[in-house]
Amino acid sequence: MARKYIDCRSIPSEINCTIAISADTERELVEAAVQHAVAVHGHHDTPELRKLITAAVCEGTPPEVVGRAA
Repeated sequence: MARKYIDCRSIPSEINCTIAISADTERELVEAAVQHAVAVHGHHDTPELRKLITAAVCEGTPPEVVGRAA
């Protein structure tokens, strides 16, 4: 089983967040990322947010340097 991650550095934000979250399962990762998005970025826990977060899941581990999406 490959490790999975989401890296806030690859998603434009007003605070230029540098958090990367990783987990062994997509379910665990999405839950942690939703909590982060709500607590830090002020989002609401909605099905749409969960869909966007799930789409941002990558396999492996976060790289040391990430280019920001435009």
